[in-house]
Amino acid sequence: MKNTARGRDIRPAEGKLGVLLPGMGAVATTFVAGVEAIRRGLSRPIGSLTQMGTIRLGKRTENRSPRIADFVPLARLDDVVFAGWDVYRDNAFEAARKAGVLSPEHLQQLRPFLETLRPWPAVFDPAYVKKLSGENVKKGASKRDLADQLLADIEGFRKEQKLSRLVMVWCGSTEVYREAGEVHSTVENFERGLEQSHPDIPPSMIYAYAAIKAGIPYANGAPNLSADVPALVELARRNGVPIGGKDFKTGQTLMKTILAPGFKARLLGLEGWFSTNILGNRDGEVLEDPESFKTKEVSKLGVLEHILQPHLYPDLYGRMHHAVRINYYPPRGDNKEGWDAIDIFGWMGYPMQIKVDFLCRDSILAAPLVLDLALFFDLAARSGMSGIQEWLSFYFKSPMTAPGLYPEHDLFIQLMKLKNTLRHLRGEELITHLGLEYYD
Repeated sequence: MKNTARGRDIRPAEGKLGVLLPGMGAVATTFVAGVEAIRRGLSRPIGSLTQMGTIRLGKRTENRSPRIADFVPLARLDDVVFAGWDVYRDNAFEAARKAGVLSPEHLQQLRPFLETLRPWPAVFDPAYVKKLSGENVKKGASKRDLADQLLADIEGFRKEQKLSRLVMVWCGSTEVYREAGEVHSTVENFERGLEQSHPDIPPSMIYAYAAIKAGIPYANGAPNLSADVPALVELARRNGVPIGGKDFKTGQTLMKTILAPGFKARLLGLEGWFSTNILGNRDGEVLEDPESFKTKEVSKLGVLEHILQPHLYPDLYGRMHHAVRINYYPPRGDNKEGWDAIDIFGWMGYPMQIKVDFLCRDSILAAPLVLDLALFFDLAARSGMSGIQEWLSFYFKSPMTAPGLYPEHDLFIQLMKLKNTLRHLRGEELITHLGLEYYD
């Protein structure tokens, strides 16, 4: 039975949706090319929950499992328009060709469309991403001036394309490690820091600020702090803007959030988990810098701690050793290889081992996440939701949460949270999987 008292009024997805992409490298161009291929009937949206996923409604006996795209009013792919920024001047075709993710056959089929996408000059400073340099970079008197230039790009795009709505999804590089400080504590301090070009405001924060200031939902696909500071969380609340992050959950961490819940469910102990990666794309090059790697390491290391909860299960997980390594190896390009050596123990303490060798394609796994985040953040905005969107933690390695609240990393709990949020938005009963009513 539909519970209309709990459903939200959702504005219809009318008109065009602009998707803004800071960072037009491998992930962004793979996403854009894939969406265009789907629109032309050249490909299927594999990996996208919004396009291929279903959602159970009511009891199992009711046999109601519509596609998510038919259940909630999402923007149509034909209504999506793209724009972005990058430190290189290459159009999306050239950027995709250099990234080496897509086949020459796919690139040629999509070339006319991709060549129309040229990045705006980026807000960039090599002090925050030391392994990159580019010529397509904005100049400004202050960081506030740079934010205003981003706002001008956004407004020009909105008017030129006659857009009804916009979202921004950060697809740029991992910046050097930063912790929140005094400049991030209030909106007023942050805006003063922009005026003074404070060194603890990196480019990703300037993009996040511009998006939130313009009333545009912001999703952060990198482990950078970006919008995850009190000032920008408060600004998002004031302006009624959905925000979320951090760090797309793709290869090795995706496997951890699948396997670790299984170990915990069966109460198998974990002595250690050693993870190493080789990759040769721009991300791998950036992560050669120890300060950028520190940002990524913090994102990846927190997963097991929060899933396994060693403080509650000291005999099983209290002494586990967890290490993560990432190595830049150009011959692999975007085809990352992740090895995991997992030492577990079972009944009477007898040891066992699990080995995982995941030969994945980083951008192929990330692209459908960008699509889902763009569409779900747009849905959140049209539903009157604002601030941190924890229900979309399914897509992130290091989910943003309310202060004092630990993040939920278990992939299956995250998916249940996401689908229950969709049920809530439409006034459907939430599903707990209790099931006792079938046996009364």
